[in-house]
Amino acid sequence: MSPLKSWFNIPHGSHFSLANIPFGIISTASSTSPRVAVAVGDHALDLDAFAANNGFSALSTIQPHQAVFSQPSLNSFAALGRPVHSVVRKYIQSVFAEDTPYPEVLKTNSALQKQALLPLKEVKYHLPFKIGDYTDFFAGYHHAYHCGVMFRGPEDALQPNYKHLPVGYHGRASSVVVSGTPIHRPQGQFLENPADGKKVPIFSQCRKLDFELELGAFVCTPNEQGKPVSIDEAENNLFGIVMMNDWSARDIQAWEYVPLGPFNAKNFGTSISPWVVLIEALEPFKVAGIENDAETLPYLKHKSKENVFDIQLQVDLKTSAGNSATLAKTSGRNLMWSFSQMLTHHSITGCNLQPGDLLGSGTISGTVMAERGSMLEQSDNGKNSVKIADEERKFLQDGDEVTFTGVCGADDDALVGFGQCTGRILPAVDLGL
Repeated sequence: MSPLKSWFNIPHGSHFSLANIPFGIISTASSTSPRVAVAVGDHALDLDAFAANNGFSALSTIQPHQAVFSQPSLNSFAALGRPVHSVVRKYIQSVFAEDTPYPEVLKTNSALQKQALLPLKEVKYHLPFKIGDYTDFFAGYHHAYHCGVMFRGPEDALQPNYKHLPVGYHGRASSVVVSGTPIHRPQGQFLENPADGKKVPIFSQCRKLDFELELGAFVCTPNEQGKPVSIDEAENNLFGIVMMNDWSARDIQAWEYVPLGPFNAKNFGTSISPWVVLIEALEPFKVAGIENDAETLPYLKHKSKENVFDIQLQVDLKTSAGNSATLAKTSGRNLMWSFSQMLTHHSITGCNLQPGDLLGSGTISGTVMAERGSMLEQSDNGKNSVKIADEERKFLQDGDEVTFTGVCGADDDALVGFGQCTGRILPAVDLGL
């Protein structure tokens, strides 16, 4: 299929082609109130200004709901449901199309262009959603296997439940931050030298700080408490996807996770990309994930094998000395469980999910070292060093900046991408202890 052509200049190779139209929350120096926008090329279309100046005059579906675009989060827009998201996306695509049927809306309206089309370099990003709850899963098969081999050996690498349900834990919604927000090195309890057999912890700054390459999905349609969402309906309850960095304190995690799982090792910060790519925009890139050789229970069975997305993911690290390296390249196809399966399993007890709830995929890794989405895997838990030019890393150091990128498609004029998800490590806060 040939790419959609636009009258508006969209740079060759942009993540935000007309095939995309991702949604986010922005503000500017001249208008500091956060509001809804979409990314088009290297600009943001301010949907609050667009709506206020009759930009949606030819779309009756959204006219009674235009106040959602002045909100400081996407929650209200998301709650309108996927059919509404779809018509709004398609309408914006038609407004920007080379042969737009609505030239008076924007193409020939220079005043509105000046007011509503804002260079991305001039906007400030905000969290796209007000996140009520956040659940992180463990659906990246190769990451789960590599970590299992590391700590339990190849025979017991995966726990008996792994292939029967999407394993997850309840994360901390309040510390989810938008890309570009720095992260302080956490502090806590851990064993200084686990190999010596002593089970008395110290309190110190984390020495094994790590990134985790993940995707996150936002819920749009709520379900009533007590009423699960079927696997056939689950995708309709999902708004879109972001890149996600689940920062992890591996030494703190090793000490605390038995018997109830991660806690302080994960609650100090989770970074997400600012633009949410709609599920509809990702539909052309659906592929089969990791084949599950266990018999999946009926409530988790998809009708089709193609239920994850072939998102090309990359991790880059830049040190405070200015050295940089690409640490990993992998794909969203390396998930064993889909976001629909995660949502269905989450709700199967009758748990009620709400618009803006966030579901994390778990770390996405491939089979070889260059595809491993965490330092834990790349350094074999600190046994080996990772090269960044003339520097070495076993885990992250203060001043290190980690950047995730993700994109779908091979046509540089029709890419569906996520932009970047970036975070830099700041020193631990001085507690005076």
